[in-house]
Amino acid sequence: MKMKELLLFLSCVLCVSADVLHEEIRITGCSDSDGEEMYGLDGEEVAYADFNKQKYMYPQPPFVDPFTFQEGVYDTAVAGQQVCRENIKRFGKGMKDYPPEQDAPSAVMIYTRDEVEFGEENTLICHVTGFYPAPVNVSWTKNEQKVTQGSSINVPYPNTDGTFTQISRLDFTPQQGDIYSCTVQHLALTQSLTKIYDVQASTQSDPGVGPAAFCGVGLTVGLLGVAAGTFFLIKGNECS
Repeated sequence: MKMKELLLFLSCVLCVSADVLHEEIRITGCSDSDGEEMYGLDGEEVAYADFNKQKYMYPQPPFVDPFTFQEGVYDTAVAGQQVCRENIKRFGKGMKDYPPEQDAPSAVMIYTRDEVEFGEENTLICHVTGFYPAPVNVSWTKNEQKVTQGSSINVPYPNTDGTFTQISRLDFTPQQGDIYSCTVQHLALTQSLTKIYDVQASTQSDPGVGPAAFCGVGLTVGLLGVAAGTFFLIKGNECS
């Protein structure tokens, strides 16, 4: 009874806590063949352990102030993986009869980092969200040929509803006629999801839309000016 009262008290304290300025998150996950440790701040990935390269990675863009953890953080991550796998063995025995929950990606989007210009280096982004469990597998093609060079993918990032988001990037130089695709695979999908990016279609626009819109706005402003001038002219005549 005392324990229930204590838990209720703690729940109330959490409910009335003040708004925070920043939100920090740490994720540690593992399986029999893979592992993950990631730190995030305010919805952005700050650092993660790369167990293949055996070091901590800091994926921030070059224009931000550099950030690193103290020495030994990777060794701590390795030790955390050992604890995680031991916990899997223990909890797995008691939960083996429970079917694993699976949610297919709710949205897959493909877009470019910058405005497209032929011959100018750019980055294609494949944004996958709303899936559980993590991770997804993302593959790229150019003109129906598989592409691996210049591609990367971040570690899964948690959403507020318990699902995950992952972003894959592909460095490319847009040329007229090229067609790219990103294909997403996940445990909950019966078939892969593919999104197409047509370089030529993305750069096409109606040349008459801009001038027509400009002329329309100019005509509207002109008519408003005439109407306002007529109104004040009539008012002036009434006063005289």
